[in-house]
Amino acid sequence: MLSTHATPATDATAVPAPRSAEAPARQASPPQRDPFLDNAKYLAFVLVAAGHAWEPLREGSRSITALYTLVYAFHMPVFALISGYLSRGFEATPRNIGRLLTGIAAPYVLFETAYTFFTRWTSHDPERPITLFDPLYLTWFLAALFIWRLTTPIWQTLRHPLPIALTIAAAATLSPSVGNDLDLQRVAQFLPYFVLGLRLKPHHLHLPARREARLLAVPLFAGALALAYWAVPRMNYAWFFHNTSATSLAAPAWYGPLMTLATFGCSLALVLGFLAWVPRRRTWFTAFGAGTLYGYLLHGFVAQAAEYWGWYDAGWIRGPAGILALTGLAAAVVTALCAPAVRRPFRKAMKWAVARLLTR
Repeated sequence: MLSTHATPATDATAVPAPRSAEAPARQASPPQRDPFLDNAKYLAFVLVAAGHAWEPLREGSRSITALYTLVYAFHMPVFALISGYLSRGFEATPRNIGRLLTGIAAPYVLFETAYTFFTRWTSHDPERPITLFDPLYLTWFLAALFIWRLTTPIWQTLRHPLPIALTIAAAATLSPSVGNDLDLQRVAQFLPYFVLGLRLKPHHLHLPARREARLLAVPLFAGALALAYWAVPRMNYAWFFHNTSATSLAAPAWYGPLMTLATFGCSLALVLGFLAWVPRRRTWFTAFGAGTLYGYLLHGFVAQAAEYWGWYDAGWIRGPAGILALTGLAAAVVTALCAPAVRRPFRKAMKWAVARLLTR
């Protein structure tokens, strides 16, 4: 997914409500959330969950792998772009830094530790160390978002930040030495989407809403799915993970910069197609978009437990009916995890913990 507004990683997609010319400032309405952004976050999060549900089914299934590749080509770019858009007004003030600690840093520490203990159990690896510098599983996005947000004033100062961000991303693919510390490969390679979001204006988000854009999105996704199906035996879909160098993918180093530009163009087209079909009005799922942070972080436990308990061992789960049932179950679970009753106690706990550390 971003003042800690943030994709799955934070849930404050508020935009200022216009003031009445006759009303005094003190009577202005509180900030209102943008239903379009909440809808986009929720729907992209459902795709995240679907991708994790399909992951154990990829082996031996070209169709599932094609769907998996298509989803991974754009769902995290959606979150990074929205995160950037909602970071446009970020300034490194004590108040904003406090929100950053509450909304991103504290959940990162908590869930990085929790996932380490949980992975020790599910992988029978009791020696796995607890470290905050090697993000485990889902928590990489929190580390990336923290770094992106802190560097926002720099990107806002530059005249042409997007070409510079693309250069950094391309350079990362040339550098196998960029290792697991804070998952800097992903931080660098997803950076262009965040920076692009920083450069967007509100009217840019309305461009994909045009009828022509919605119509074009249909053949776009149909063609992308067909291309993904064709590419399954011919291309390594790990390029869309953006988590390693070109040589680590058994490709010549010079492939890295080329694939950076190719995947950026491909992913951006799919992001626009996705946004074209996101509802602009409030819907039954709009409220769940406000809770994607903790839904995102919590659903990983369910995904890991499902594999550990052998839920994928049944033969029927690999058939069309099983895949549809699994996808529907994943959507239902993450929807429940985004509910206010789930996110509210976690937010209070994070605020309490950070309040003990901040100066008065």
